[in-house]
Amino acid sequence: MPMPHIEYTTADTAVEQIRTGDYLYWPCVAAAPELLIQALVRRADRGGLSDLHVSHFYTEGYADYVLPQYKGIFQLNSFFVGANVRKATQGGQADYIPCSLSECPRFITSGTLGCDVVMLTVSEPDSQGRVSLGTSVDYMPEAIGRARVVLAQVNSHMPYTYGDALLQLTAGGPTGTAIAMGGREVPTLLVRHDQPLAEAGRAPLTDTDRAIGRHAAALIPDGATLQIGIGNIPTAVLAQLMDHKDLGVHSEMFTDDVIPLVEKGIINGRLKKTDPGKLVAMFLKGNQPLYDFVDHNPQVLMKDVGYTNSPMVIAQNPRVVALNSAIEIDLSGQVCSDSIGSRIFSGSGGQLDFILGATYSQGGIPIIAMPSMTAKGRSKIVPTLTPGAGVVTPRTLTQWVVTEHGAVNLYGRSLRERAQLLISIADPSQRESLEAAARAL
Repeated sequence: MPMPHIEYTTADTAVEQIRTGDYLYWPCVAAAPELLIQALVRRADRGGLSDLHVSHFYTEGYADYVLPQYKGIFQLNSFFVGANVRKATQGGQADYIPCSLSECPRFITSGTLGCDVVMLTVSEPDSQGRVSLGTSVDYMPEAIGRARVVLAQVNSHMPYTYGDALLQLTAGGPTGTAIAMGGREVPTLLVRHDQPLAEAGRAPLTDTDRAIGRHAAALIPDGATLQIGIGNIPTAVLAQLMDHKDLGVHSEMFTDDVIPLVEKGIINGRLKKTDPGKLVAMFLKGNQPLYDFVDHNPQVLMKDVGYTNSPMVIAQNPRVVALNSAIEIDLSGQVCSDSIGSRIFSGSGGQLDFILGATYSQGGIPIIAMPSMTAKGRSKIVPTLTPGAGVVTPRTLTQWVVTEHGAVNLYGRSLRERAQLLISIADPSQRESLEAAARAL
Protein backbone atom coordinates (compact mmCIF):
# COMPACT_ATOMS: atom_id res chain seq x y z
CA MET A 1 0.00 0.00 0.00
CA PRO A 2 1.51 3.37 -0.96
CA MET A 3 2.30 5.95 1.67
CA PRO A 4 -0.77 8.19 2.21
CA HIS A 5 -0.35 11.93 2.33
CA ILE A 6 0.08 12.83 5.99
CA GLU A 7 -0.89 16.12 7.54
CA TYR A 8 -0.01 17.00 11.09
CA THR A 9 -1.93 19.13 13.55
CA THR A 10 -1.15 20.49 17.00
CA ALA A 11 -1.82 18.70 20.27
CA ASP A 12 -4.18 21.46 21.37
CA THR A 13 -6.19 21.11 18.16
CA ALA A 14 -6.23 17.31 18.38
CA VAL A 15 -7.74 17.21 21.88
CA GLU A 16 -10.67 19.33 20.71
CA GLN A 17 -12.02 15.97 19.45
CA ILE A 18 -12.66 14.90 23.05
CA ARG A 19 -16.17 15.32 24.40
CA THR A 20 -17.77 15.32 27.83
CA GLY A 21 -18.49 11.75 28.97
CA ASP A 22 -15.84 10.14 26.74
CA TYR A 23 -13.91 7.01 27.69
CA LEU A 24 -10.19 7.48 26.99
CA TYR A 25 -7.28 5.04 26.78
CA TRP A 26 -3.54 5.38 26.27
CA PRO A 27 -0.56 3.00 26.46
CA CYS A 28 1.89 2.51 29.29
CA VAL A 29 5.40 3.49 30.37
CA ALA A 30 7.53 5.14 27.65
CA ALA A 31 4.66 5.07 25.12
CA ALA A 32 2.30 7.29 27.12
CA PRO A 33 1.64 10.33 24.86
CA GLU A 34 2.57 13.03 27.35
CA LEU A 35 2.24 15.95 24.90
CA LEU A 36 -1.37 14.99 24.19
CA ILE A 37 -2.12 14.33 27.86
CA GLN A 38 -0.77 17.73 28.81
CA ALA A 39 -2.84 19.36 26.06
CA LEU A 40 -5.93 17.56 27.35
CA VAL A 41 -5.32 18.89 30.87
CA ARG A 42 -4.89 22.41 29.45
CA ARG A 43 -8.21 22.03 27.67
CA ALA A 44 -9.82 20.97 30.95
CA ASP A 45 -8.42 24.12 32.53
CA ARG A 46 -10.32 26.20 29.97
CA GLY A 47 -13.63 24.62 31.02
CA GLY A 48 -16.37 22.89 29.10
CA LEU A 49 -15.28 19.30 29.80
CA SER A 50 -16.48 16.92 32.49
CA ASP A 51 -17.01 13.23 33.27
CA LEU A 52 -14.00 11.94 31.31
CA HIS A 53 -13.20 8.30 32.07
CA VAL A 54 -9.50 7.38 31.77
CA SER A 55 -8.03 3.87 31.90
CA HIS A 56 -4.47 2.66 31.38
CA PHE A 57 -1.85 0.27 32.67
CA TYR A 58 1.24 1.29 34.60
CA THR A 59 2.43 4.76 33.60
CA GLU A 60 5.21 7.04 34.80
CA GLY A 61 5.81 10.76 34.71
CA TYR A 62 3.11 13.35 34.04
CA ALA A 63 -0.31 12.57 35.57
CA ASP A 64 -1.85 15.90 36.59
CA TYR A 65 -5.27 14.57 35.61
CA VAL A 66 -5.49 12.90 39.05
CA LEU A 67 -4.97 16.13 40.99
CA PRO A 68 -7.85 17.12 43.31
CA GLN A 69 -8.79 20.21 41.25
CA TYR A 70 -9.83 17.94 38.38
CA LYS A 71 -12.47 16.06 40.37
CA GLY A 72 -15.56 15.75 38.22
CA ILE A 73 -13.53 16.28 35.04
CA PHE A 74 -11.24 13.23 35.02
CA GLN A 75 -12.01 9.89 36.64
CA LEU A 76 -9.05 7.52 36.44
CA ASN A 77 -9.94 3.85 36.75
CA SER A 78 -6.55 2.25 36.13
CA PHE A 79 -5.85 -1.42 35.48
CA PHE A 80 -2.53 -1.16 37.36
CA VAL A 81 -1.44 1.56 39.78
CA GLY A 82 1.93 3.19 39.17
CA ALA A 83 3.78 5.47 41.56
CA ASN A 84 2.56 8.59 39.74
CA VAL A 85 -1.10 7.84 40.55
CA ARG A 86 -0.69 5.81 43.74
CA LYS A 87 -1.27 8.65 46.20
CA ALA A 88 -4.36 9.78 44.29
CA THR A 89 -5.72 6.24 44.19
CA GLN A 90 -5.16 5.68 47.90
CA GLY A 91 -6.66 9.10 48.63
CA GLY A 92 -9.81 8.59 46.58
CA GLN A 93 -9.12 10.99 43.69
CA ALA A 94 -8.58 7.96 41.40
CA ASP A 95 -9.66 4.34 41.44
CA TYR A 96 -8.49 0.87 40.42
CA ILE A 97 -10.22 -1.92 38.48
CA PRO A 98 -9.17 -5.29 39.97
CA CYS A 99 -8.27 -7.54 37.07
CA SER A 100 -5.80 -9.86 35.48
CA LEU A 101 -4.36 -7.95 32.55
CA SER A 102 -5.42 -10.66 30.09
CA GLU A 103 -9.02 -9.57 30.69
CA CYS A 104 -8.54 -5.92 29.68
CA PRO A 105 -9.21 -6.36 25.95
CA ARG A 106 -12.47 -8.12 26.77
CA PHE A 107 -13.61 -5.21 28.94
CA ILE A 108 -13.67 -3.16 25.74
CA THR A 109 -14.87 -5.69 23.17
CA SER A 110 -17.70 -6.87 25.43
CA GLY A 111 -18.92 -3.32 25.99
CA THR A 112 -18.28 -3.58 29.73
CA LEU A 113 -16.27 -0.37 29.39
CA GLY A 114 -16.91 2.29 26.79
CA CYS A 115 -14.25 3.36 24.32
CA ASP A 116 -14.37 6.70 22.54
CA VAL A 117 -10.85 8.11 22.18
CA VAL A 118 -7.45 6.43 22.03
CA MET A 119 -4.30 8.54 22.45
CA LEU A 120 -1.03 6.98 21.28
CA THR A 121 2.66 7.44 20.64
CA VAL A 122 3.76 5.85 17.37
CA SER A 123 6.91 5.55 15.29
CA GLU A 124 7.80 7.37 12.11
CA PRO A 125 5.66 6.05 9.21
CA ASP A 126 7.41 3.63 6.85
CA SER A 127 7.20 3.74 3.05
CA GLN A 128 3.94 1.75 3.14
CA GLY A 129 2.23 4.13 5.55
CA ARG A 130 2.60 1.82 8.54
CA VAL A 131 3.45 3.10 11.99
CA SER A 132 4.41 1.05 15.03
CA LEU A 133 3.23 1.23 18.62
CA GLY A 134 6.84 0.51 19.49
CA THR A 135 7.33 -0.18 23.18
CA SER A 136 3.72 -0.78 24.26
CA VAL A 137 0.93 -2.66 22.52
CA ASP A 138 -1.19 -3.20 25.65
CA TYR A 139 -4.81 -3.64 24.45
CA MET A 140 -4.57 -0.86 21.87
CA PRO A 141 -5.78 -2.93 18.87
CA GLU A 142 -9.12 -3.60 20.57
CA ALA A 143 -9.41 -0.02 21.77
CA ILE A 144 -8.62 1.42 18.33
CA GLY A 145 -11.16 -0.90 16.73
CA ARG A 146 -13.91 0.51 18.97
CA ALA A 147 -12.82 4.17 19.14
CA ARG A 148 -14.56 7.15 17.57
CA VAL A 149 -11.19 8.81 16.95
CA VAL A 150 -7.47 8.19 17.50
CA LEU A 151 -5.01 10.93 18.46
CA ALA A 152 -1.46 9.81 17.65
CA GLN A 153 1.76 11.48 18.66
CA VAL A 154 4.40 10.63 15.99
CA ASN A 155 7.88 10.37 17.50
CA SER A 156 10.94 9.48 15.43
CA HIS A 157 12.58 8.15 18.61
CA MET A 158 9.90 5.46 19.06
CA PRO A 159 11.38 2.14 17.89
CA TYR A 160 9.65 0.34 15.04
CA THR A 161 8.53 -3.07 16.32
CA TYR A 162 6.51 -5.83 14.69
CA GLY A 163 3.54 -8.06 15.41
CA ASP A 164 0.40 -6.42 16.80
CA ALA A 165 2.37 -3.16 17.10
CA LEU A 166 1.98 -2.38 13.39
CA LEU A 167 -0.83 -0.03 12.36
CA GLN A 168 -1.78 0.84 8.78
CA LEU A 169 -2.47 4.48 8.03
CA THR A 170 -4.95 5.19 5.25
CA ALA A 171 -6.25 8.34 3.58
CA GLY A 172 -9.80 9.60 3.87
CA GLY A 173 -12.48 10.12 6.47
CA PRO A 174 -13.41 13.34 8.24
CA THR A 175 -9.87 13.92 9.54
CA GLY A 176 -8.07 13.08 6.29
CA THR A 177 -6.14 10.21 7.87
CA ALA A 178 -7.35 6.96 9.41
CA ILE A 179 -6.06 3.74 10.94
CA ALA A 180 -7.38 0.53 9.41
CA MET A 181 -8.48 -1.72 12.25
CA GLY A 182 -11.13 -4.40 12.65
CA GLY A 183 -12.69 -3.77 9.26
CA ARG A 184 -13.01 -0.04 9.99
CA GLU A 185 -11.10 3.06 9.07
CA VAL A 186 -10.85 4.89 12.37
CA PRO A 187 -10.48 8.69 11.99
CA THR A 188 -7.02 9.70 13.19
CA LEU A 189 -5.26 12.99 13.94
CA LEU A 190 -1.46 13.01 13.90
CA VAL A 191 0.71 15.29 16.00
CA ARG A 192 4.46 15.54 15.42
CA HIS A 193 6.52 15.45 18.61
CA ASP A 194 10.10 14.12 18.45
CA GLN A 195 11.50 13.48 21.89
CA PRO A 196 13.83 10.79 23.32
CA LEU A 197 11.89 8.15 25.23
CA ALA A 198 11.94 8.10 29.00
CA GLU A 199 14.52 5.69 30.39
CA ALA A 200 14.19 3.43 33.40
CA GLY A 201 17.67 3.77 34.84
CA ARG A 202 19.25 1.03 36.94
CA ALA A 203 19.26 0.52 40.70
CA PRO A 204 22.34 -1.29 42.05
CA LEU A 205 21.81 -4.90 43.06
CA THR A 206 21.98 -5.68 46.76
CA ASP A 207 23.38 -8.84 48.36
CA THR A 208 19.76 -9.85 49.03
CA ASP A 209 18.89 -9.44 45.34
CA ARG A 210 21.87 -11.57 44.32
CA ALA A 211 21.01 -14.32 46.80
CA ILE A 212 17.40 -14.44 45.56
CA GLY A 213 18.70 -14.50 42.00
CA ARG A 214 20.93 -17.50 42.72
CA HIS A 215 18.16 -19.50 44.38
CA ALA A 216 15.61 -18.74 41.63
CA ALA A 217 18.04 -19.34 38.76
CA ALA A 218 18.88 -22.77 40.20
CA LEU A 219 15.25 -23.78 39.52
CA ILE A 220 15.36 -22.80 35.83
CA PRO A 221 16.13 -25.67 33.44
CA ASP A 222 17.72 -25.44 30.02
CA GLY A 223 15.05 -24.93 27.37
CA ALA A 224 12.80 -22.93 29.69
CA THR A 225 10.45 -20.20 28.43
CA LEU A 226 10.79 -17.20 30.72
CA GLN A 227 8.28 -14.70 32.03
CA ILE A 228 10.20 -11.90 33.65
CA GLY A 229 9.12 -8.67 35.26
CA ILE A 230 10.35 -5.33 36.52
CA GLY A 231 12.90 -4.75 39.25
CA ASN A 232 16.14 -5.93 40.76
CA ILE A 233 15.08 -9.54 41.33
CA PRO A 234 14.48 -10.33 37.62
CA THR A 235 17.77 -8.54 36.86
CA ALA A 236 19.56 -10.69 39.43
CA VAL A 237 17.98 -13.90 38.08
CA LEU A 238 18.91 -13.17 34.47
CA ALA A 239 22.49 -12.43 35.50
CA GLN A 240 22.73 -16.02 36.80
CA LEU A 241 21.71 -17.64 33.51
CA MET A 242 24.91 -17.22 31.51
CA ASP A 243 25.59 -20.97 31.53
CA HIS A 244 22.08 -21.98 30.46
CA LYS A 245 21.05 -23.15 27.00
CA ASP A 246 18.12 -22.64 24.63
CA LEU A 247 16.03 -20.29 26.73
CA GLY A 248 13.00 -18.50 25.32
CA VAL A 249 10.96 -15.45 26.28
CA HIS A 250 7.17 -15.21 26.37
CA SER A 251 6.46 -12.45 28.84
CA GLU A 252 4.28 -9.50 29.69
CA MET A 253 7.42 -7.39 29.32
CA PHE A 254 11.17 -7.50 29.22
CA THR A 255 14.08 -5.14 29.85
CA ASP A 256 17.67 -4.47 28.75
CA ASP A 257 18.75 -7.46 30.84
CA VAL A 258 17.80 -9.94 28.11
CA ILE A 259 20.19 -8.40 25.57
CA PRO A 260 23.44 -10.09 26.79
CA LEU A 261 21.66 -13.45 26.88
CA VAL A 262 20.38 -12.99 23.33
CA GLU A 263 23.78 -11.87 22.06
CA LYS A 264 25.41 -14.98 23.56
CA GLY A 265 22.77 -17.25 22.01
CA ILE A 266 21.50 -18.36 25.42
CA ILE A 267 18.08 -16.88 24.69
CA ASN A 268 17.18 -18.14 21.23
CA GLY A 269 13.61 -19.44 21.57
CA ARG A 270 14.55 -22.56 19.64
CA LEU A 271 12.46 -24.90 21.80
CA LYS A 272 9.33 -22.77 22.13
CA LYS A 273 6.12 -24.21 20.72
CA THR A 274 4.44 -20.83 20.16
CA ASP A 275 6.38 -18.17 18.26
CA PRO A 276 9.65 -20.14 18.14
CA GLY A 277 12.70 -17.95 17.86
CA LYS A 278 10.81 -14.84 18.98
CA LEU A 279 11.02 -12.71 22.10
CA VAL A 280 7.34 -12.07 22.85
CA ALA A 281 6.08 -9.23 25.03
CA MET A 282 3.29 -6.67 25.17
CA PHE A 283 5.39 -3.81 26.60
CA LEU A 284 9.02 -2.91 27.17
CA LYS A 285 10.66 -1.00 30.00
CA GLY A 286 14.28 -0.03 29.82
CA ASN A 287 16.89 2.32 28.47
CA GLN A 288 18.21 3.44 25.11
CA PRO A 289 20.15 0.18 24.49
CA LEU A 290 16.82 -1.68 24.71
CA TYR A 291 15.10 0.74 22.33
CA ASP A 292 17.98 0.34 19.88
CA PHE A 293 17.87 -3.46 20.22
CA VAL A 294 14.16 -3.80 19.42
CA ASP A 295 14.07 -1.25 16.58
CA HIS A 296 13.36 -3.08 13.28
CA ASN A 297 14.37 -6.34 15.00
CA PRO A 298 12.37 -9.26 13.55
CA GLN A 299 13.33 -11.40 16.55
CA VAL A 300 11.12 -9.21 18.76
CA LEU A 301 7.38 -9.84 18.50
CA MET A 302 5.15 -7.31 20.25
CA LYS A 303 1.70 -8.75 20.89
CA ASP A 304 -1.61 -7.72 22.40
CA VAL A 305 -1.99 -8.43 26.14
CA GLY A 306 -4.90 -10.75 25.41
CA TYR A 307 -2.34 -12.99 23.70
CA THR A 308 0.80 -12.53 25.82
CA ASN A 309 -1.10 -13.04 29.07
CA SER A 310 -3.53 -15.75 27.98
CA PRO A 311 -2.91 -18.73 30.29
CA MET A 312 -3.93 -21.00 27.43
CA VAL A 313 -1.30 -19.52 25.11
CA ILE A 314 1.36 -19.45 27.84
CA ALA A 315 0.78 -23.10 28.73
CA GLN A 316 1.46 -24.27 25.17
CA ASN A 317 5.16 -23.64 25.70
CA PRO A 318 7.09 -26.27 27.68
CA ARG A 319 8.97 -25.50 30.89
CA VAL A 320 7.43 -22.06 31.41
CA VAL A 321 9.11 -20.31 34.33
CA ALA A 322 6.83 -17.60 35.72
CA LEU A 323 8.83 -15.29 37.97
CA ASN A 324 6.67 -12.98 40.09
CA SER A 325 6.96 -11.14 43.38
CA ALA A 326 4.78 -10.37 46.39
CA ILE A 327 4.09 -7.80 49.06
CA GLU A 328 3.48 -10.56 51.58
CA ILE A 329 2.66 -14.27 51.76
CA ASP A 330 0.92 -16.00 54.64
CA LEU A 331 1.83 -19.36 56.16
CA SER A 332 -0.83 -21.14 54.10
CA GLY A 333 0.65 -19.81 50.82
CA GLN A 334 -1.78 -17.00 50.02
CA VAL A 335 0.05 -14.34 48.02
CA CYS A 336 -0.79 -10.64 48.22
CA SER A 337 0.83 -8.60 45.44
CA ASP A 338 -1.46 -5.63 44.90
CA SER A 339 -2.12 -3.94 48.24
CA ILE A 340 -0.77 -3.14 51.67
CA GLY A 341 -3.76 -4.12 53.70
CA SER A 342 -6.67 -2.34 52.05
CA ARG A 343 -4.46 0.35 50.44
CA ILE A 344 -3.94 -0.44 46.77
CA PHE A 345 -0.24 -0.28 45.98
CA SER A 346 0.05 -1.63 42.43
CA GLY A 347 -2.29 -4.24 40.96
CA SER A 348 -2.73 -7.89 40.15
CA GLY A 349 -1.02 -7.32 36.82
CA GLY A 350 -0.31 -10.52 34.96
CA GLN A 351 0.74 -12.56 37.98
CA LEU A 352 -2.20 -14.93 38.02
CA ASP A 353 -2.18 -15.21 34.21
CA PHE A 354 1.40 -16.47 34.24
CA ILE A 355 1.08 -18.56 37.41
CA LEU A 356 -1.79 -20.42 35.70
CA GLY A 357 0.12 -20.67 32.43
CA ALA A 358 3.20 -22.09 34.14
CA THR A 359 1.09 -24.46 36.24
CA TYR A 360 -0.38 -26.07 33.14
CA SER A 361 2.80 -25.90 31.05
CA GLN A 362 4.60 -29.23 30.69
CA GLY A 363 7.43 -28.99 33.22
CA GLY A 364 6.34 -25.47 34.18
CA ILE A 365 7.70 -23.74 37.29
CA PRO A 366 5.65 -20.96 38.94
CA ILE A 367 7.87 -18.91 41.27
CA ILE A 368 7.10 -16.21 43.82
CA ALA A 369 10.42 -14.51 44.64
CA MET A 370 10.80 -11.78 47.24
CA PRO A 371 13.05 -10.54 50.05
CA SER A 372 12.18 -12.04 53.41
CA MET A 373 11.89 -8.57 55.00
CA THR A 374 10.48 -5.20 53.95
CA ALA A 375 12.67 -2.08 53.86
CA LYS A 376 11.05 -1.12 57.17
CA GLY A 377 12.11 -4.36 58.85
CA ARG A 378 8.82 -6.23 58.73
CA SER A 379 8.62 -9.89 57.72
CA LYS A 380 7.06 -10.47 54.31
CA ILE A 381 6.21 -14.02 55.42
CA VAL A 382 3.35 -13.51 57.87
CA PRO A 383 1.00 -15.75 59.89
CA THR A 384 -2.05 -14.28 58.15
CA LEU A 385 -2.36 -11.58 55.53
CA THR A 386 -2.86 -8.01 56.71
CA PRO A 387 -6.63 -7.32 57.04
CA GLY A 388 -7.94 -6.04 53.73
CA ALA A 389 -5.04 -7.45 51.69
CA GLY A 390 -5.93 -8.80 48.26
CA VAL A 391 -5.18 -12.41 47.38
CA VAL A 392 -3.66 -12.31 43.90
CA THR A 393 -2.38 -15.89 43.81
CA PRO A 394 -4.50 -18.29 45.88
CA ARG A 395 -2.76 -20.90 48.00
CA THR A 396 -4.11 -23.59 45.69
CA LEU A 397 -1.75 -22.34 42.97
CA THR A 398 1.32 -21.27 44.95
CA GLN A 399 4.24 -23.59 44.29
CA TRP A 400 7.84 -22.35 44.53
CA VAL A 401 8.57 -19.52 46.96
CA VAL A 402 12.05 -18.00 47.01
CA THR A 403 13.74 -15.60 49.41
CA GLU A 404 17.40 -14.84 50.02
CA HIS A 405 17.35 -17.73 52.50
CA GLY A 406 16.37 -20.45 50.03
CA ALA A 407 13.63 -21.94 47.88
CA VAL A 408 10.73 -24.17 48.94
CA ASN A 409 8.00 -25.92 46.99
CA LEU A 410 4.50 -25.88 48.48
CA TYR A 411 2.99 -28.08 45.77
CA GLY A 412 0.97 -30.90 47.32
CA ARG A 413 1.90 -29.87 50.85
CA SER A 414 -0.48 -29.68 53.82
CA LEU A 415 -1.09 -26.49 55.76
CA ARG A 416 1.26 -27.65 58.52
CA GLU A 417 3.98 -28.56 56.02
CA ARG A 418 3.57 -25.26 54.16
CA ALA A 419 4.03 -23.30 57.36
CA GLN A 420 7.20 -25.22 58.21
CA LEU A 421 8.64 -24.73 54.73
CA LEU A 422 7.88 -21.00 54.60
CA ILE A 423 9.31 -20.43 58.08
CA SER A 424 12.53 -22.11 56.91
CA ILE A 425 13.09 -19.31 54.34
CA ALA A 426 11.91 -16.44 56.54
CA ASP A 427 14.43 -14.09 58.09
CA PRO A 428 16.10 -15.90 61.02
CA SER A 429 15.04 -13.11 63.39
CA GLN A 430 11.39 -13.84 62.58
CA ARG A 431 11.30 -17.62 62.72
CA GLU A 432 10.60 -18.06 66.43
CA SER A 433 7.57 -15.75 66.36
CA LEU A 434 6.32 -17.35 63.14
CA GLU A 435 6.62 -20.82 64.71
CA ALA A 436 4.58 -19.65 67.70
CA ALA A 437 1.97 -18.17 65.39
CA ALA A 438 1.85 -21.39 63.36
CA ARG A 439 1.19 -23.41 66.49
CA ALA A 440 -1.64 -21.07 67.44
CA LEU A 441 -3.12 -21.34 63.95
